[in-house]
This record gives sequence, structure tokens and C-alpha cells, in this order.
Amino acid sequence: MFDGFQHIQVQTSDPEVRINLRYGGSGPPILLIHGNPLTHVHWHLVAPRLARDFTVVATDLRGYGDSGKPRGREDHSNYSFRRMAQDQVEVMQHLGFKQFCVAGHDRGGRAAFRMALDHPDKVRKLATFDILPTHHVLTHGNWEWALNSYHWFFMAQPYDIPERLIEGKEDYYILQKLTRMGIGKGGFSEETLREYARCCTPENIHGVCEDYRAAVTVDMAMDTADFEAGRKIQCPTAIYWGEKSHTNKFFDPYQAWPQYCAKIERIKPLPCGHYPAEQVPDLVYDELSTFFRD
Repeated sequence: MFDGFQHIQVQTSDPEVRINLRYGGSGPPILLIHGNPLTHVHWHLVAPRLARDFTVVATDLRGYGDSGKPRGREDHSNYSFRRMAQDQVEVMQHLGFKQFCVAGHDRGGRAAFRMALDHPDKVRKLATFDILPTHHVLTHGNWEWALNSYHWFFMAQPYDIPERLIEGKEDYYILQKLTRMGIGKGGFSEETLREYARCCTPENIHGVCEDYRAAVTVDMAMDTADFEAGRKIQCPTAIYWGEKSHTNKFFDPYQAWPQYCAKIERIKPLPCGHYPAEQVPDLVYDELSTFFRD
């Protein structure tokens, strides 16, 4: 799915975590970060086309895919978006890129959001797909959103309740989550579904749970402090979401995002659900290639 790309793993400053990735192409660097419960394979219909004009790096977040999956700390900080963002910055540094553009979907979008705040000297441009800032979601979500985004609160329950409930049912869980449960699902090939199921292991489920535990604790605390201090992302930003997704149904991105980003250059829905890079890859390619080239 990534013809011409090199496959490597990069050791981070966390001794327990190597980040799995593929990279290829030539030109200005772009980092692509996937969401839950996916891997870097989510970008397989977009990355090779972008590689005609850019150097494209597609990674697995810690806890996901074939990247390292350490046991979560008591405060969940080793699965915070700050830590995830730091992993990705170290990957790009390893590859020789001091500055780069980044596009993130879902959890990858949240890691990219934190990256743009924590590393403004490194992120040239930011594009997010089908998210709103964590602070906005947790302070403005209603019961209908919570019902459709049940996993935010199920996965965040104390260790090891969700892990034990899913144990032995990983294939069932991931296939139902990707194709039936919630809004804007589907659009996956059999090949990608097999890959996502392969990576859905007990260690991955623990990593995902720690990701969501961090979101409602350390991440929310950081985001709230930044919001109350008036800190905004300063780099040029593009905001995309699926018009058939929970983001569009339960929130108003046009109203929300300017509270968190100072330089929004593109903000628009795409005719898809929650997974634009697999549901409308041509549009995602067109948007990213134009935005990152400008």
C-alpha cells in the first residue's frame, strides 16, 4: 500500500517506545498522523500521491499499530498528547527535518494540535481532520454526542476494567467499532480492516485506554490552562471535518475553532463521515497538496 516508501522504526527519548513509520518521496516534509483505532495505514490512499511533491512521513502513534506500547503510568502522562507529540517531533528530527507540516486525523489531530502549541518553531502548517479541540468537546458535549462517542468514557474508566471487558474479543470490538457503532463509519477496504484487526491486541487496547484516560485528566488540564491563558495556535491552519460525522452533527466547527487558532486559512466540511482519508481520499489529497504547497 506504500510502494516506494521505506519502513523503519525510530527510538524515542522514552526507552520503552520506538515509533513505527513509513516515509517516501522528496520535497518539503509532511507528517501524517492517524487516529483511533487505526494505524499509519489510514493514509495509504493519500500518502503515495503526496509523495510526488513532498517527503511524506506516516507514523503509528505510541500505543497503536507496531509502535511501542508501554504500561500506562499512574497519572497517564506517558500517553498524553504532549508525550505523543514529542515522539513525533523526535521522529522528524531523526529524519533530519527541523521544520515540517503536519496533518492529523482524530487522536492524531489532537496530538498535532498539542504539537503546534508546544513546538511552534517546528510546525510550519497544521491540518486537522474531524476533530474539535479536546477542551471544547469536553465542555460543550451533550448526551447525544456522548452516546455516539461512548468510547471516550468507556476507555477512560480505571485500569483494568475496559481492558478486561474487551480481552478475547478484540476482533469483534474493532470490526464493530469501525463499521457499525457511532456516526460516519465505513468506507474501509477488506485489506485495511484486516490490518487494523491485526494490530488490535491486548497491548493496543491498553494503550488506547491510557490515551483516553490521559485525555480526560492531564490533557484536559493542559488544554484548559492554555485556553484560559488565551494561548492559540499561531501557524497557518486548515480545519476539515466530515459532514456526516459527529463533529458536524453535534458541534459548530466554524464557531469553535477560532477560539483556539489564530490563523485559520481553510475551514470546511467534506462529503464523508469520520474517516476522510479513506472515504474521500481524492479530496483529502487535493486539500493537503494545495494547502501545504502554498
